[in-house]
Amino acid sequence: MTTLCRNCFHMFEEDAPACPSCGHERLVRNSRLAELGIAHLDCDAFFAAIEKRDDPSLKNKPVIVGGGKRGVVATCCYIARLYGVRSAMPMFQALKACPDAVVIKPNSEKYRIAGLQVREKMQALTPMIQPVSVDEAYLDLTGTNTLHKAPPAVSLARLAAEIERDVGITVSIGLSVNKFLAKTASELDKPKGFAVIAAEEAEALLAPKPIGFIHGIGPKLAKKLSLDGYDTIEDLQRTELRQLIGKYGETGMWLKNRAHGIDNRPVRNDEERKSVSSETTFHKDMSDTAWLEDQLWRLCVKTADRAKATGLVGNVITLKLKTADFRTLTRRLSLAEPTQLAQTLFRSARILLAKEANGRTRFRLIGIGISDLSEHRADSVDLLDPLVAKRAAAERASDLAREKFGADAVMTGRSARAKKAAS
Repeated sequence: MTTLCRNCFHMFEEDAPACPSCGHERLVRNSRLAELGIAHLDCDAFFAAIEKRDDPSLKNKPVIVGGGKRGVVATCCYIARLYGVRSAMPMFQALKACPDAVVIKPNSEKYRIAGLQVREKMQALTPMIQPVSVDEAYLDLTGTNTLHKAPPAVSLARLAAEIERDVGITVSIGLSVNKFLAKTASELDKPKGFAVIAAEEAEALLAPKPIGFIHGIGPKLAKKLSLDGYDTIEDLQRTELRQLIGKYGETGMWLKNRAHGIDNRPVRNDEERKSVSSETTFHKDMSDTAWLEDQLWRLCVKTADRAKATGLVGNVITLKLKTADFRTLTRRLSLAEPTQLAQTLFRSARILLAKEANGRTRFRLIGIGISDLSEHRADSVDLLDPLVAKRAAAERASDLAREKFGADAVMTGRSARAKKAAS
């Protein structure tokens, strides 16, 4: 069993109750501890922690940050949480639960500066950082052993100590083989925690947990799953993938993967990306609507492929057109649910194109993009569009075939026409 001392950062191979080097008992143990490299770092009660740092008299008091026009809790310290106070709770409810709480108006600039300080310290370890918010991020430390002369676990323990010393707040760290399990691990030991989940222990650890334990399952989905007989993660583990997809579409595959601790999303350091898009300029100006639709479809496939490769989905579809006289037209459409499917992009963008392509106006460029990006699951069951799950499954199958046998392995008639016209 590999053990790490969080006090002196000594790593050793014995199951001792205390560190043989410094005698402290703040230890982290896991047989794979020296091998894991994907981490999730979460600042503990960030806003409240900054306020307590700057006003020591608040140290042992319940603190709520929030109020103002919205009248809700932005965050609260762990003392206030013992009374049942939670983020996003209406302030009147929070004060009813904890009448002695100290309420502080948020100071966004102060929090931003502290967040940047934490970010700088993370960047000293690895360039592969994916911020989730000002106080939360994923890190990929795979392959940094030589640079830091220590396994990622040791580097992360040192990082936590440096943040506490230099920024004045504590963080909780989860370490595993992927983002989902790293996030899950960081939730297991708070505050000032350090938890580890190896791949081979994920299923057993998750099995007895309630469905809502899976990050990304909200109250509505949890209620639906419960009504369908899924109360624990083990219930999902025992259910065949085909059955889950039949009930929940793409969400069924997502549920199955998470229940088994599977998450293939990479840690991305391109957090500034605002959209995924593709565009093309024609060899000559075109006005034929059908021809323009064929080119639009080709770009939708290209944009969808890029979105899928990065694990992104978007809520806003943007159509870009440039006329023969160089006027740029931009038309947008917001979706009820985020997507990364070419078919969904095309069905929506086609409506936008129809309003501009009247058969007389000539165009020299067309482009398509998705924005308002996130990494949430998408293209699941939609009551407004009951066929979305079938289209999603068909497109995923087509993607696999193209990946395995080449881009031309599966091609629609529209794709063939668009390719021929573009050549």
